[in-house]
Amino acid sequence: MAQAAHALTRSPADVIRQNPVSQAPNGICYAFTGNISTPSNDLERMVAAVPQSAAAALERKAYYFVPLTVSQGDETLIADRYDVALSDNAVCHRNLNVGDSQCVFISTRLMDDKFSVAFEFYINVGHAVVERAGVSDAFSQLVWKQVEQGVRGETSLDAYELRKLATAPSADVEKHKNDYLETAFSDAISVYLLSLYLDVDYYDLRERDYPLLAPTPLAERLRKVAELFPPNSGFEFAIYYRRRAQ
Repeated sequence: MAQAAHALTRSPADVIRQNPVSQAPNGICYAFTGNISTPSNDLERMVAAVPQSAAAALERKAYYFVPLTVSQGDETLIADRYDVALSDNAVCHRNLNVGDSQCVFISTRLMDDKFSVAFEFYINVGHAVVERAGVSDAFSQLVWKQVEQGVRGETSLDAYELRKLATAPSADVEKHKNDYLETAFSDAISVYLLSLYLDVDYYDLRERDYPLLAPTPLAERLRKVAELFPPNSGFEFAIYYRRRAQ
């Protein structure tokens, strides 16, 4: 029986040179190459879902949707398709600085569906927005009020751990509080963007490592983000409450 050929790999520089980026209506630059898992029209809508006001923080960034981004020591390689021989060293994404720009390579074949690919993309966008624009005072006030009220759960494991540090007696409590608020803001942006692209069920966001923020306070955070970054034309933000079928 013939043995399947291994995937071809290229350097990020080759991928950048051989795949000119497109620019979405919101200004985000992106490209896709190789045997990716998500149809191109889904990727185009995924990028276009980022509100114009948030996309403004992504200047001089370009997103490349590729099959696999492989880390081999100090070297990063891009595979043209999924290869089990490379999967152990594959990473979900890799940010690489090229001159005065940053290129983000997202591995679409490490994830099962467009929900996972989109969330990986939006998590990266959320971090970039917070890094460039900082944390909204209105959002910070809302979140800290929730903390003081003892709301259950958080939006990520990092936020869950940082919240514990921010509320414990410590000489670094102010730093922990700022780190927590940045993380909570980034998380909320990511979930909000995901909800613009897909219908997101609250239960799809749950993880085993920490309790997810309760539905009502999570909705309050998402509404605040929607005020800061209104949806683009053709996208809608709405929260619906319903009882899950037993």
